Amino acid sequence: MRALLAVILVAAGLWAGYWVIGSRTTHSAFEGWFDARRAEGWVAETSSLGVQGFPNRFDVVFEDLILADPATGLAWEAPRFQIDALSYRPNHVIAVWPDEQRIATPEEKFRIESRDMRASLVIAPDAALAPRRMTLTADFVRVTSETRPGETTALSTLSLAAERQEGSTYRFGLRAEGLTLAAPARTRLDPEGRLPDRISGFTADVTATFDKPWDRTAIERARPQPTHLSVRLAEGRWGDLLLQAAGEVDVTPDGWPDGEITLKARNWREIVTILRSAGALPESLASSVENGLGMMARLKGNPDTLDIPLGFGGGRMWLGPVPLGSAPRLRLR
Repeated sequence: MRALLAVILVAAGLWAGYWVIGSRTTHSAFEGWFDARRAEGWVAETSSLGVQGFPNRFDVVFEDLILADPATGLAWEAPRFQIDALSYRPNHVIAVWPDEQRIATPEEKFRIESRDMRASLVIAPDAALAPRRMTLTADFVRVTSETRPGETTALSTLSLAAERQEGSTYRFGLRAEGLTLAAPARTRLDPEGRLPDRISGFTADVTATFDKPWDRTAIERARPQPTHLSVRLAEGRWGDLLLQAAGEVDVTPDGWPDGEITLKARNWREIVTILRSAGALPESLASSVENGLGMMARLKGNPDTLDIPLGFGGGRMWLGPVPLGSAPRLRLR
């Protein structure tokens, strides 16, 4: 019995020593990271950096955290941010966000409110810290523009999953429910108020290839840029309107998509109305476009459902044969 007790005490002492060394190493690593960012001209401040969770976890807690990258103009502020890891599995971490945080871009500032926003992240056990898989969830998200007061967008549920496949290719899954658009966007898309106040749901299954893997350099130096997108299926529901999309596009070094996405729309006339209201479809073309699409739908056998390609090339985009103007530029700041 005494021998067993001695073994237990020795093991406990060794584990306590391991935790103390691990917590000090973790603390020093984060302090070093903050020092390195400040040396590069960042704003990288926290009023308190602590490691807790003895004996089974390394929980790193930041208070009054401020990060700002002068190269991109992006900034983030959070009153508290926490990164938790099991002491016997330090490459699997849980990130926990506060109920309120702020993000600033060169053009706008946003206040983000949420409930139980957290992410589970498995990273490669090496110095690059490249994520292998990630899941982010939140029960509620509300984004309010501080640059344009009164513009608020909200979600009732958000779930995002990502998994690294080969090289710098990642598969993403997104589910968002109960989307309430900011009033100006809502009025612009549906000026007559014919659709419900909330978009009931949106899901997407997308595989993206980047010019380099996502790892710690994505924060410290430059964001990886997409080179190819494959949409297995993206689906959005807004009232009786159903829109599905699938296809592939390459992305040029300048960020312009080149390829084709096939759209399947139920009650597609509402989509034409939305494009016209948003200014993506000129009024001079609206009637002829609607007549042409109606003919295509009737030829397919269902006048309320439409299958049509959305094409991209040369910085422009087309809905079938109809030009829609400039394509979105796919560059990550």
